[in-house]
Amino acid sequence: MTIRSMNIDDYDQVKALWLKIKGFAIRSIDDSREFIERFLLRNPGCSVVAIENDHIVGAILCGHDGRRGCLYHVCVDPEYRLRGIGKSMVVHCMQALQAEGINKVSLIAFTKNDIGNAFWKEIGWTRREDLNYYDFTLNTENIVNFIE
Repeated sequence: MTIRSMNIDDYDQVKALWLKIKGFAIRSIDDSREFIERFLLRNPGCSVVAIENDHIVGAILCGHDGRRGCLYHVCVDPEYRLRGIGKSMVVHCMQALQAEGINKVSLIAFTKNDIGNAFWKEIGWTRREDLNYYDFTLNTENIVNFIE
């Protein structure tokens, strides 16, 4: 198993992985090749992939705004779970963020994502009870598709 920084050449395999994850949500614009490339260029070396036998089996989009880090689209192929791949990828991302001087990291997990929520709790992340999460859609053509 190899964990390395993600690059845009990984996009097709990463998107195929996203489409395998039940309950996963991708956006038509934000998760396009063009926008993922923008994200990777803005946050060089922070996002990661896990590779086994030349096949991507895990991925995390990771970035920061100069103050706080954030993890997005954390996923491991269901056939490769419970092998420490997710934790290894998170550690890689945290080290990349620390190297950038970032002191705090957040993520969003859907409340219905029992597997994901159990994972974050298991590896020591704290669920926030003291805030509400809001968003505002600037582009209504950026459609969310949930994988079933």
